[in-house]
Amino acid sequence: MNTPLPDVPEVRVVGLPQLTQGFDLVERLDLQMHLKVHGPLEPMTGERLAQLAEEISLRGRGGAGFPFGQKLRAVAKSAIRRGVRPVIVVNGSEGEPACRKDTVLLNRAPHLILDGALLAAEAVGARTLVVAVTRNSTEISMRAALAERGLSDRRGQRMRARIVRTPERMVSGEASSVIRAVNGGPALPPGRRVRASDSGVGGAPTLLSNAETFAQLAVAARIGARRYSNTGAGSEPGTVMLTISGAVLRPMVVEVPTGVPLRYVLQLAGAPPLPQGVLTGGYHGNWIDAAAVQEAVVSRESLSAVGGSLGAGAILPIGPETCPLGEALRVANWLAAETAGQCGPCKLGLPAAAGGLADVINGGGPAALEALREVTQAVKGRGACKHPDGSARFFASTLSAFTDDLAAHVLYGGCGRETTGVLPLPLPGYQEAEESIPSGEKVLIDWTLCQGHGLCADIIPELIRINPDGYPSVADAVVPTHMQGRAQRAVRRCPALAMRMEQTVIPASAARPGLPVSRRRELGSGRS
Repeated sequence: MNTPLPDVPEVRVVGLPQLTQGFDLVERLDLQMHLKVHGPLEPMTGERLAQLAEEISLRGRGGAGFPFGQKLRAVAKSAIRRGVRPVIVVNGSEGEPACRKDTVLLNRAPHLILDGALLAAEAVGARTLVVAVTRNSTEISMRAALAERGLSDRRGQRMRARIVRTPERMVSGEASSVIRAVNGGPALPPGRRVRASDSGVGGAPTLLSNAETFAQLAVAARIGARRYSNTGAGSEPGTVMLTISGAVLRPMVVEVPTGVPLRYVLQLAGAPPLPQGVLTGGYHGNWIDAAAVQEAVVSRESLSAVGGSLGAGAILPIGPETCPLGEALRVANWLAAETAGQCGPCKLGLPAAAGGLADVINGGGPAALEALREVTQAVKGRGACKHPDGSARFFASTLSAFTDDLAAHVLYGGCGRETTGVLPLPLPGYQEAEESIPSGEKVLIDWTLCQGHGLCADIIPELIRINPDGYPSVADAVVPTHMQGRAQRAVRRCPALAMRMEQTVIPASAARPGLPVSRRRELGSGRS
């Protein structure tokens, strides 16, 4: 059994809603409804906004947990030192199969996210806003939200805003991958560590944080630090968004105050009363046992104290009927397949670790277990990005959390239980069912100028192939929105200046809800 989570699962709230306020009224808060529910938002200076973030102990909600106020100050300082305007990036790239909290906010409360992002932009003097998304539903919602605010990427606007589509992959959501994608490259880590606050989008200081972080900032700016801190634990005030899946009757996204017992949240989703394990923090997180579940509350500090992690807010219990090592192996194979392929620890180490876990499960004995431990240790701290470290954490946690099952497989060849597949993963051969959102643009070639260099086919092979005569063959199709950046790069790099992109009218029957039908216009040519 493997049932991937829907884009927008059931949403519940414990206590009074903050981020999810208004969800009981409408499916999606457009700008008018957003203002009715949340009210107007006054701008703040950079110093005041940083103080607010520090007063509420706001940390990034994408997994790393970096203090937002510290990041804001670093970007402002770098921008002033260099005399350039910074860039704001909302990271809505949620490529992990067990995470949907940001997707829910992007789909249902897009203006709360934009509030926080624009507040930060005004505070640091940014004039460019980029929103990175992975799914069709989130792209549709955010494009509609920008249109509702009159924001676009046209020159001459005080604030230029655009959407960038990234692949639905684990490594594509890392900050460096998002910035690389925004800059027109592949959504992969660059292999070198450069602080975005120093050099990010277009080389400018860049403030990048995930969607929930900006939404939390918008809530705090409206109600103030004191009222915000009245909810949740004293050391980590406010609410958090969690995605609860795995062995539950009702997979859901839930907004919950920090300090609420974890067992209560699991009970809300219909988890087993005594799960044999709960994976906390998602597939780069840690397992905790049933005893730890009874002790832990929802907070970074509490989960860390019992060996877990809050991470990206994914909580996944498994019941006593499934083999935990078999469940872990399914995730391990997926993690190995998600490699960026740019370094040995990721490209070679993760497949070796997944194979080692399979050897242990299949009765490889103590030698197989020792080999697995060595491979896992060798991966740690040596990767070009965070994916090897996060995956190694998952492997190490699995080995330490299920010692009885491990002993049964190592000594007796198995634990006697089937693997039921309760942890959500993409289906084999999965590709997004919906076709990509059409941009309304087509790639055109002036055959009187084309000399058959073929660079365009290397940049965007999905649309352009080289025919047997050595000249490009262009698909007679509208460029998908998430390919626009690469298509425009192919146009710019044509040595013969033979390519251009031209806007076409999309029939009303083919237009997506919330997306305006664009009028015909010339977008540019190889001469630009």
